[in-house]
Amino acid sequence: MAISFDKAFGLHQQALLVRDRRAQVLSENIANADTPGYKAKDLDFQQALTNAQSRQSQPVSRTHNGHFAISTAVRQEVKYRNPDQPDTGDGNSVDMHRERNAMMQNAIEYQTSLQFLNSRISGLKKAITGTGQ
Repeated sequence: MAISFDKAFGLHQQALLVRDRRAQVLSENIANADTPGYKAKDLDFQQALTNAQSRQSQPVSRTHNGHFAISTAVRQEVKYRNPDQPDTGDGNSVDMHRERNAMMQNAIEYQTSLQFLNSRISGLKKAITGTGQ
């Protein structure tokens, strides 16, 4: 009987990748907090997770070796965020408090998914080896 990692790990493997991408987007916002005209972005987690799951269940293949392997899914998931604060005059819409909170929440959720995957891997290892360690 073969082990299906997709069934064993559920959506947590995709969630981990999406949370990593969101951390990158939030980091870009923080890095550009003082850049005039920069507009804060965020990742639509639900849409990104749905896209990741659909890409996994229906893999896209190139029809010719000369074709580029291009995915535009991430670009659709990253959207500009509506600012919570009035424009300060430079056109920058980054709110550092909001970015730090979003980064912390994302880190907690990333760790949660990582701990879940670790426990699943540990359980699979026990099932395969037949040991309690």
